[in-house]
Amino acid sequence: MRLQPLVEPGPPLSREQIQHYSRHLLLGRLGQDGQRRLLAARVAVVGAGGLGAPVLQYLAAAGVGHITVIDDDVVEPSNLQRQVIHTMTDVGRPKVDSAADHITALNPEVDVATVHGRLDETNAHEILAGHDLVIDGTDNFPTRYLVSDTAAALAVPVVWGSILRFDAQVAVFWSAPRPVENEVAESVDFSTDSATSLDAGQGASGVTLRDLFPTPPPEGTTPSCGQAGVLGAMCGQVGSIMAIEAIKLLTGTGESLLGRVLVLDVLTQRWQELPLRSRPGTPASTPAQPAAAGTSPPTAEPDSIAVTELAERLAARERGADDFVLLDVRDEPERAIVAIPGAVAVPLAEVLADPGAAIHRLDLHRPAGAPRDLLVHCRTGQRSAQAVRALSDAGVRAVNVRGGVLAWVADVDPTLPTY
Repeated sequence: MRLQPLVEPGPPLSREQIQHYSRHLLLGRLGQDGQRRLLAARVAVVGAGGLGAPVLQYLAAAGVGHITVIDDDVVEPSNLQRQVIHTMTDVGRPKVDSAADHITALNPEVDVATVHGRLDETNAHEILAGHDLVIDGTDNFPTRYLVSDTAAALAVPVVWGSILRFDAQVAVFWSAPRPVENEVAESVDFSTDSATSLDAGQGASGVTLRDLFPTPPPEGTTPSCGQAGVLGAMCGQVGSIMAIEAIKLLTGTGESLLGRVLVLDVLTQRWQELPLRSRPGTPASTPAQPAAAGTSPPTAEPDSIAVTELAERLAARERGADDFVLLDVRDEPERAIVAIPGAVAVPLAEVLADPGAAIHRLDLHRPAGAPRDLLVHCRTGQRSAQAVRALSDAGVRAVNVRGGVLAWVADVDPTLPTY
């Protein structure tokens, strides 16, 4: 759908700006008018990680006048496989500071603001307000839904991307789009009930993340990149698409992805395009709806122990003074990177599919007396908490190891690698 530009043109270009952005000025559909719009634009980028890195680089290079970088994390060595805006010298620094320095070095003309913290219901509206466009490069569902809901309330468009393993998705969400006047946006008639004609005279249908995924998945059911991995170079491919969509929206150039979702399978290097229409009645599908975090109802925390206590019990087990089973519910590629000594491996998917069979494999029974204790760990403690609940429901007492293998490395054996 062709949309009106988000930004009015700024002042005429200086001689230096004409030289700097000359390759844009040669593009008739963008030209000086489009470049002046970019220089006057205000964009908020949520996440300075795998997707945020290429987005920030290309928006800065394109001359977007103001960029707000929002991230609560610090640079870690495992980030550098894909988060190319940071370097080894930035390890330990807040990502927003590293990103800001890189942007300024690339284009000193860009005004950069940083927010080193996590968006939540108390600050999202204030932080995102005043921007022409929001780009969502986050890696967790509560923040994704919060960004979409808040932008819907502000009537601001969102360029959204999602990556995992070898797959990606890109879309544009906007609760109140402004089509070009006197133009009917064409839409493919995929079926009589799956596509909506977008008539600029009658107002175009807006869509948000909740029209694509009405509710977030239950906590822990979808792996993160830290659990499942991601092909680093794919982040550049997807982030570049997101930056292009941002430039198109800001300048009114071309046809935006609003109403469509691009789905990438990088192993076959194929993009698919899926239609997306609004779902009347879905939560937060109207701008008046207050922002919601998209969190799941709270559940009771299982019994747990610290990794330091686990270390003591493992030492006692070596001496024959303790008897328990330590279960690792991570997948094999994770275990190949780092493992806690003496753990038995049963992936979480197998535990959840058949807790009884998993219990049988673990051989918790002693020849006499009470069954062996069952301690469960994963990478950070989230998946193991799921396993503990499932195993407890199946009739055994299971205990979660808080912090998982990352806490083990931090507090027990810092010589081991992390991921």
